Parts: sequence; C-alpha cells; structure tokens
Amino acid sequence: MGAQGMVRAGWPPLAARWLAGWLTLWLAWATVAQAAPPEAPTLTVAGWLERLYAATRNRAYSGTFVVTRGDEVAAARVTHVCDGQHQIERVEALNGPARVTWRYDDEVLTLWPRRQVGLRERREVLRLFPGPSRVPGLDVDQHYRVLARGAQRVAGLDAWVVEFAPRDEWRYGYRVWSEQTTGLALKLQTVGPGGQVLEQMAYTDVQLDVPLRMDALLRQMADTQGYRVQQPNLTKTTLQALGWRFNAGVPGFQWLGCWQREDASARERPPVQCVLTDGLASVSLFIGAGEPVPARVSGAMQVRSLRVGEHTLTAVGEVPAATLQRLLAALEREP
Repeated sequence: MGAQGMVRAGWPPLAARWLAGWLTLWLAWATVAQAAPPEAPTLTVAGWLERLYAATRNRAYSGTFVVTRGDEVAAARVTHVCDGQHQIERVEALNGPARVTWRYDDEVLTLWPRRQVGLRERREVLRLFPGPSRVPGLDVDQHYRVLARGAQRVAGLDAWVVEFAPRDEWRYGYRVWSEQTTGLALKLQTVGPGGQVLEQMAYTDVQLDVPLRMDALLRQMADTQGYRVQQPNLTKTTLQALGWRFNAGVPGFQWLGCWQREDASARERPPVQCVLTDGLASVSLFIGAGEPVPARVSGAMQVRSLRVGEHTLTAVGEVPAATLQRLLAALEREP
C-alpha cells in the first residue's frame, strides 16, 4: 500500500480518538462550569466585619491597590505583616508626591522623602472600616443590612461579594469583595443613592502569606536618620470640658472621643477634633478658629463648615451632606 493509501486507511481511527479526547475534555469543562459555586457564609454585618478584620490579624500579604475618587486615581504598594497580636503596615504612594506611611498598631509615621520631613502620631482611633467597632452599645446591624451579591474574581482570587445596604438616608452603602479562604478585603466600593459608586479601592495584584518578618519591618520603620520628624501631642478631652454640648444628632452615630493638640500653644483656641461612628462610617467634627471652609466633595468624602460665634465648626466624613449638616447643627455652646 502506498503512502496515500496508508493515510486514508489510518485517518478515521485517529480522528475518532482525537474527537473522543476532546469530547471528554468538553464534558469535564461543562461539569465544572455547571457546578454550583460555594455559597457565602450567612453572617450579620457585624459578623462580616469580624471576618474581614481577622484576615488582617492573621495574615502577611503584599500587593498594589488603586483608589478611585471621581476623576482622581491614586495607586499604592502595601506590605502588611501581623503576628496575631501586633500589626505593621507599609504603604508607599506610587503616584503624586513621594510618600511612605507606616502603621504599627496605633502609631502612624508618614515620611516625605523629597523634603526629608516626617510626622509621627499616635492615634487611638484609626479608620474603623472594614474592622469591627469596639464602641460599647453600638449595633451596626440596626443601621445596615447584608445583601449577598454572588462571587467574582479580583486580582486572580475568588471572592464573595456582599453589600452593606443602609437602612436610612443618613449613610452610604458599601460593597465588599472578601477573599473566600482568608476573608481579606480585595475590593471595596462606597455606594450612594441609586447604586452610584462614589469611591472604590481595589487590589490589582496581591500575594498572600508572603515570607516577611515583623522585626525587619520594625527596623525599617525606626530608621528615620536624616529626617526632621515632628510629633505633635494630643490630649483627650470632652465637649463639656471645652464648653460645648451636643443635642440629638444622627441616629446610630456615637462618640469615640475628642482630642486637642497641645503643640498649638501659639493659637488663641487650639483646634479640637471629635470623632463619631456608626460602626462603618466615621465623621470628624473640628472646632477651631478662622473662616469657614467652602463645601467640598471628593468621591464619598464631604466637607461642610459653619460659623458659631467666634468659632468655626467643620465636619468631614464619607456620609451624605445632610448628615454632616445635622451633626454640625447639634453642636451648641454651653450657656
């Protein structure tokens, strides 16, 4: 038999085997595609916050995340290490002015390399979300409800999508993409009325359980040679001690405390910062001097200001403008 005859004779069995192999693969792919994905845990809002927080308390990870606020886009490189008791994090801005921020528990160090200056602060209150609130009596589930939004992939990892929807008009909603195995928040959106995305933070790449040591990062954080580092002093105080009172504010928002800068001795009235939270959103109320600042909006962040006698009150927070205005109106001078 010639070569042409051999090809004609051998082709049908070979084609059959080839088709059978592809059919087997196709059936396997179809089975996987039709398999139901794992369901997200049935948790309350407080339960989801605990899960998100536990991911940062028990994991070392690094990655690049991008923050989008309206037309503003900022990127940063994050390195995070935790030993179960303490956390240290390095955040390096990748655009805009060169800046590196270190966080070790409640100590924050920000360095500006080009100017060789730094600012070291101890903050009793850092950004709470997506961590659980430790304010006694604060029940976040009274003001938000959980909506499951399925599963998606972010930065190459499978995540459950959950939405914390507000129960009233005084706060925004949030969508969170929580990595299915660890619980790490891979993506976060602040959602306004009608589902409008006001602000977004998302990892574009992330590595879990990276081989990093806390002592090595602590040594890097301590190396501020050549920098002029300022460290303002903050004194905890109360509205009553400052001659103010707070009438009925916004449902769900409770006081975390007030702090006054001691290093502003040259000012007639040193500025005061008071912080309130509802367990997800937080608002800062500033009491100081000077003229009221213009109203501003940047993504989810709102700024409102007004004059009360010789004082200027300014409210800043990722909440609707009406919430800030109501909180400002609740501040009054003691008679």
